Parts: sequence; C-alpha cells; structure tokens
Amino acid sequence: MAANQGGRTRRRLSTGERREQLLSVGARLFSERPYDDVWIEQVAEIAGVSRGLLYHYFPTKRDFFAAVVERESERMLRMTAAVPGVPVREQLTAGLDTFLEYVHEHAHGYRAFHRADAAGDQAVRRVYQRALAAQEGQILAALAADPEFGPLFERRPDVRLAVRGWLAFTTAVCLEWLRGSELSRDQVRDLCARALLGVVSPTG
Repeated sequence: MAANQGGRTRRRLSTGERREQLLSVGARLFSERPYDDVWIEQVAEIAGVSRGLLYHYFPTKRDFFAAVVERESERMLRMTAAVPGVPVREQLTAGLDTFLEYVHEHAHGYRAFHRADAAGDQAVRRVYQRALAAQEGQILAALAADPEFGPLFERRPDVRLAVRGWLAFTTAVCLEWLRGSELSRDQVRDLCARALLGVVSPTG
C-alpha cells in the first residue's frame, strides 16, 4: 500500500528494503561514534520509523550492531571471493580494485565494521572476529589452491599468521585512505598487493 503526502505517492517499503534502510542508517551512525554513544531511538528517528518497528526487526542494540557487522562482512566476502582456477597473482590487482571500490562506496559500513572490535559488548566483538576469520580463511583457501603458493603450507607454518597480519595492515591503510590520504586508489592497491606478495612469497 502507498501513502499520499503532499500530492505525492510514497511506496511502502518491503520488509527487506526497510531492514536495509535501517542497517544503512546504523552503519553511518556506528561509523561516526563509539558503540555506547549510538542510541536506537536516534536510528528510528532518522529512518522515520517508530521505535517499536525498529525493535521488531532488531530486539536489542547488540542485535542491531551485529547485523550491521554481518552485512558488511558478507559484502566484503563477496568482493574478495576468488575465481577458481585463476592464479592468485592474476586475481590480486583486479580483486583489490574491486575491494577498494567497495571501501570507497560503502565507507560508513566499512568504518562501522572495524569499529566493532572496539565495542565493549563481547557478543558484538565475537561477530567481528568470526567475520575476520572468514576473510582469512577465504584468502588462505585461494593461496592453498594456487600452484605457486600452495607448497607454502607444507613448509611455512607462519603463512596463516602472515595473512592475518596482512588483513590488519590492509585495514589500517584503507581507513587512513578514507581519512584523506594523499595516495591515489591505484597507489593504495599496489601497496596492498606488494604487501601480500611479500609476506607469502614462496622464496620468503
């Protein structure tokens, strides 16, 4: 059903669209403020819905922030999904280009995702840690399936730790880039690509 305001017809949002709207508002607020400083009532006000409707979708602030984090995690996993059979070196530049486009287009969500680690709520932090583990696993699986990098797993027990460190490095670089770094997107991409190849080099 549509509502008529000022002679204009406004389409009622579907359940999925409303949920996405609320998560977008939440991502913006959580990206700008610490977890404890975000109030559910303000999310409802900005989205133009009642608090009761918001609580219908997300019973608690913990549930709401966890949903924001999970949404961004799913996006990032899609952005960094490997193409089976294509060498890692060939995928890396294009994959980072796609990822940096996501970081730029969804800056609020990306910042909100990485603020989760500083949240005082342990349940929210666990959601964040699971999301990071999924990213790490996806990268390790791509490396393990690659003829060049696969043998590393037999003689380099530090590969997993190296990938984990690279994810932290990439996060720091991307957050600094969003704050107004002088580096171009291509420079950021090349920096991150060199860093990953450096830490997982078969000759390292």
